[in-house]
Amino acid sequence: MEVKSVIQLSMRRKKSGKQFFEHFATKASKAVGSPYAFVSALSLVIAWAVCGPFFGFSETWQLVINTGTTIITFLMVFLIQKSQNKDSLAIQLKLNELVASNKESSNRLVDIESMTEEEMMIVQKYYHKLSELSDKHEPLQTSHSIEEAHEDHQEKYTSSPKKTTPRKTGTTSKTTSAVKKTPTTKKAPVKRTQKPK
Repeated sequence: MEVKSVIQLSMRRKKSGKQFFEHFATKASKAVGSPYAFVSALSLVIAWAVCGPFFGFSETWQLVINTGTTIITFLMVFLIQKSQNKDSLAIQLKLNELVASNKESSNRLVDIESMTEEEMMIVQKYYHKLSELSDKHEPLQTSHSIEEAHEDHQEKYTSSPKKTTPRKTGTTSKTTSAVKKTPTTKKAPVKRTQKPK
């Protein structure tokens, strides 16, 4: 029992370490891509350039910026690569779901990233042949035109049901409850003429 508990604790620590690195890599990549990070880096470079005359543009002055940028770039490579791996995996899973849910698509494409480059080239030839056949049947300029875009737009918005705005309740004007009565014109009585006996 003690061995199992130790193994479970070690597994939990590994998972917590991986999750911490994953969250840190995601937040760091987002922070580095923000405009605030660019402004701070630019201000740091400007401050370093301004301090040049005070240090006489010595080798130590140049060594500071070279060492700092090298260390930051070296560490950011791993963080950005981690976030890119997660994003690419998420995109692959979404594409796999689209391929698997479509009845006409081949399920061989679900795990296509595990194929070799030669096998991928064979699949590419197949789709290239389909593209050539479609170009012979109908060119790209005629199959996708501005008129087709207008038709698709009209078909989309005419087929979709119109949204009804909910009516406001409460102390509103009495025009919703009261109906305007239109004046009716009375017909004049028709005089009946008696027939002569």
